[in-house]
Amino acid sequence: MENMDTLPRDAQSILELAARSMFDLFANASEGMMLVDRAARVVWINDQYKRFLPALGYERAEDFVGHLVSEVVQNTQMHHVLETGKPILIDLLTNRAGTFVVSRIPLRDAAGQVIGALGIVLFDHPETTLQPLIEKFARLQRDLDDARRELASQRLQGSGQRQSKYTFASFVGQSPAAVEVKRQARRAAQSSSPVLLLGETGTGKELLAHAIHAASSRAKAAFISVNIAAVPESLLEAEFFGYAPGAFTGADRKGRDGKFLLASGGTLFLDEIGDMPQALQSKLLRALQEGEIEPLGSNKLLQINVRVIAATSRDLARLVREGTFREDLFYRLNVLPVRVPPLRERRADIAALLEVLGEDVALRSGLPSPELSREALGLLEAQLWRGNIRELRNVLEQAAMRSESHRIEVQAIEAVLRESGLPPLTAAAVQPDLAVPPTVNPAPDAAGLLRPLAVQVAELEARAIQAALAAHKGNKVAAAKALGIARATLYGRL
Repeated sequence: MENMDTLPRDAQSILELAARSMFDLFANASEGMMLVDRAARVVWINDQYKRFLPALGYERAEDFVGHLVSEVVQNTQMHHVLETGKPILIDLLTNRAGTFVVSRIPLRDAAGQVIGALGIVLFDHPETTLQPLIEKFARLQRDLDDARRELASQRLQGSGQRQSKYTFASFVGQSPAAVEVKRQARRAAQSSSPVLLLGETGTGKELLAHAIHAASSRAKAAFISVNIAAVPESLLEAEFFGYAPGAFTGADRKGRDGKFLLASGGTLFLDEIGDMPQALQSKLLRALQEGEIEPLGSNKLLQINVRVIAATSRDLARLVREGTFREDLFYRLNVLPVRVPPLRERRADIAALLEVLGEDVALRSGLPSPELSREALGLLEAQLWRGNIRELRNVLEQAAMRSESHRIEVQAIEAVLRESGLPPLTAAAVQPDLAVPPTVNPAPDAAGLLRPLAVQVAELEARAIQAALAAHKGNKVAAAKALGIARATLYGRL
């Protein structure tokens, strides 16, 4: 054991020892270090930093040291640290040698005067090293931008103009399926081509249509929505194209603008496009192709500038084969198809959806926001949800209205599901296409497999990652290689 008398006892000695230790630690562990003097001249670089010299235009350290740092390192901020005496602890530096995460620290003498600065390269290639952090920051920044657009949209709605009600921040979920559909929809928002939203009823197609408009260059113009299935066939043409004064008996004497004209310069959302009568399909196709419409009872063509977003829960390709939907109109609409996943493909989002839906239910009812027990949440996550988010909301709202307190137990959820004609899926009742045939009795040790598949996959993945990290003593690079995944993917899972 080391003699205690040889250890430093005064604070100054301890500080000096700590400073040397920290300096040695950074010098050996960082990707590179440099020292500059009060005049901002480079006075020292460590061995790791020397590998950047060729890219900066220098062969030897002797040629590099002695120059003003601003002359040899492009975009440096070391002179700023010397002038202000304030550190820049984390920053991104990009120059001819690459992009780096750096730290810059002022050095002071005993009197507290700045006598130089220390520059540390913490990471090189941050686009891979810090990919999970960068991706998370990018998602948060997009959500913030979406929220800002939503607030701006609400202010415009107060002026009486028809605007989108939702942004991408309104589409709740961070599951892979939810992230992917938002990525595709954001890309669609940057174009002016028609968008076709495909998906089951209740998945959020209309919400995405609003969000695409809000993120597009047409966001300040009108967003006009038409549910084709809700308008009588005899009125659809007038609804779309409007009519001239006296076009038919009972018509308004001033005439009426149709939805295409109201949406000119903005977005026209055609919900349930698969229910459009064939007689009107050809006129819609002409309007999309020619950019002009002819109101009923008029012989004048009106120019329009409309971006169309269509949505359907029906199989349009099958309707084309059956001859009930025009093939040329299908191809005209199917330029940017976006499939909106059903809720059963994004079970990981159900807890977050329930929180948002619960707040909305509480706001409308005046009751406290419902709180689900762990068992109740598990039961809801196990359902098939053929009605998707709309059905989930209905079940939650019924359970909340019946409950004597704000806490909802699993029995209340089971009762609502049964009364709705939907026997709850528990551990003993799985999806029909995965169920054990009734003639076969599952072995006792198979009971643990009769749980939501997503939960089992997540558990298996967690065990695999733990085993790989243990086998490689915490080395994440080696663990990712052993698992056959990118290092960024491993960081994301962790």
